[in-house]
Amino acid sequence: MKQNSVLVRATRRYSEAFKQQVLRELEEGRFKNRSEASRAYGIRGRGMISRWARQCGKEHLVGKVVRVETAEEVSEVRELRKRVRELEKALADAHIDSRLESAYLEIACRAAGIEDVEGFKKKHAGKL
Repeated sequence: MKQNSVLVRATRRYSEAFKQQVLRELEEGRFKNRSEASRAYGIRGRGMISRWARQCGKEHLVGKVVRVETAEEVSEVRELRKRVRELEKALADAHIDSRLESAYLEIACRAAGIEDVEGFKKKHAGKL
């Protein structure tokens, strides 16, 4: 008899002392960045060390992105987002129109006694 193999994923728990050691070594400059420390200690999870740093109040170890924009860039981004919304709405409207046209054509073909709607579409493609 063959037994079904069961995949069991082990959960790793790191002690507070271990977390503090990793954070301390990062502060001291032993590692260039958090990913290097993760590789050195085999820590899984991309944001694990960042989470530890936030929990311990060591936000200075967590990289922050500061974005500086001119007023023109801010207004351009706002206009582009508005344009994207308009285009998405236009696309949705066009999709609805296409569905309605297909449904109307099918109804008209049925009313005219045409059973092969796809054949009718192909035959009259340029005229529709």
